[in-house]
Amino acid sequence: MKYVAFLRAINVGGHAIIKMTDLKKIFESAGLKNVQTYIQSGNMIFESEEKAESLAKQIEPQLENAAEYKIHFFVRTMREVRSIVAKCLFEAKGDETVFVAFLDKKPATKIQQALLALKSEVDDFAFKGRELYHLRRNREKSIFSNNLVEKTLKMLTTTRNLTTITKIVEKYG
Repeated sequence: MKYVAFLRAINVGGHAIIKMTDLKKIFESAGLKNVQTYIQSGNMIFESEEKAESLAKQIEPQLENAAEYKIHFFVRTMREVRSIVAKCLFEAKGDETVFVAFLDKKPATKIQQALLALKSEVDDFAFKGRELYHLRRNREKSIFSNNLVEKTLKMLTTTRNLTTITKIVEKYG
């Protein structure tokens, strides 16, 4: 089965720099096949016969050993990634941008409501399963950041532009 791992907080703003060639070797040493990387922000495409749930246990120790700190990541099947693109809850127009935040689990309704309360003319949010969709209408006025989402949801996330996710699907899916 083909998977995508979205790594959190690597190669962002000059922090936690890990070469993608090194990440590829780490994933291969964890027994994963046909490992590919997409751009420098920690998008790993690979194949495995393992279930998604067991892949974290397989990859995490290798990553932590190589990086010397814990790297959180979110694994989705390529089928799930295709669905995220195909069933996107927002359509960007003009200068608008759609982002997807990956979560480990679907947040409780009360926690979802706390984030949805931040909706405005500039930012719109919607949950679908283990993903949070964000439509940013104005970059200059937007309050959205991955830190805001993590603080509000009380869980780790990683965010990608829908364009990046779409390109992963087009190239590897």
